[in-house]
Amino acid sequence: MFAPDTESWRIVRRRLRSAMPAVYPVGPPHPGAPPGSPAACGVCRGPVRPGFARCYQCDRHGLLGPGLLADAVVPISYAVKGTDLAADLWRYKSWRAPSAAARAGLLALLLAFLQDHGPCIWRQAGMAGPGRLAVVPSGCGRPGPHPLLELTSPYLRLPLTRLAMWPGRQGRDLDIQRFNAERTVARADVLLIDDTWVSGASAQSAAAALKLAGARRVAIVVLGRHLDPADPRSAQLRARLRPGRYDPYECAVHPQLD
Repeated sequence: MFAPDTESWRIVRRRLRSAMPAVYPVGPPHPGAPPGSPAACGVCRGPVRPGFARCYQCDRHGLLGPGLLADAVVPISYAVKGTDLAADLWRYKSWRAPSAAARAGLLALLLAFLQDHGPCIWRQAGMAGPGRLAVVPSGCGRPGPHPLLELTSPYLRLPLTRLAMWPGRQGRDLDIQRFNAERTVARADVLLIDDTWVSGASAQSAAAALKLAGARRVAIVVLGRHLDPADPRSAQLRARLRPGRYDPYECAVHPQLD
């Protein structure tokens, strides 16, 4: 999907180190952790109750959309409420005054991550690589292209499959009929990108729409996995996180490239 590592990528990484707010890298889950130890959901890497493999929302998604969910969910960073990264994920698409700095930083983060960890993502999803790109639509009825699509489409060399929300299908639960996907996705492997994962209902509803339209595999890549420090369920997970600069060896599905 991208050209080999060049001076251009070194410039992107320098921007990440110098201008991007601190990130909270998402490492791989630890399914073998002893009962009672702090763990992360095996799907979205969010907080889970001790002894459970998946969080409540992801467990519910499995019940509501069996066979239609994404084949891989890969968050790049935790978006801890109150931090600069979480603020940038709001500022970059602000209706009144979108932040150019936030847009540039988030674009660099996404592109560098896909360049560094694309093979990890595709392997996790069971695909050789994506053949099409899709973006999770906004749930607030924003007119025009999604800001994340505007940012990424000039740089990702993939044909676009558009998703549209059916009227009246907004909600907080997974809804396999929430979105309509173009049939251009039939028999394709799809990279589905989203800016923020809170419950995952929108992203997984979009993945279901792509599968219903004929997609073979879907890999979701999320810029920020929302985490609220005030939520008691997040306390143990939050305590383990350390802010830092983007690290090309940190990945939610593999600790490093083989």
